[in-house]
Amino acid sequence: MSTIFSKIIAGEIPSDQVYSDDRCIAFRDINPTAPVHILVIPRQEIAQLGHMTEDHEGLVGHLMRVAGIVARQEGYEDFRVIINNGAGAGQTVFHLHLHVVAGRTLSWPPG
Repeated sequence: MSTIFSKIIAGEIPSDQVYSDDRCIAFRDINPTAPVHILVIPRQEIAQLGHMTEDHEGLVGHLMRVAGIVARQEGYEDFRVIINNGAGAGQTVFHLHLHVVAGRTLSWPPG
């Protein structure tokens, strides 16, 4: 399955990358909802959180750790991590990704 995110990972589409390692990359969202809005995506193509298996447990933990790293890199200790699972939940790109948002007061409940 080829998505815009797989093209970003392959370097076919440029991104404003803020983090990269052998398991994931993180880059600024092109339509930010907050002063800081970074996407953390695994290099492995997984369509959505609900498709993950037991073999992916370590990857999920790594993505969450990277979310904290990029938030702190941007100067924030207070931030929100969002994962949309499926079109009804707002997922528009079917490649698992975490939204890291910070830099403004975030209300609850969201959406």
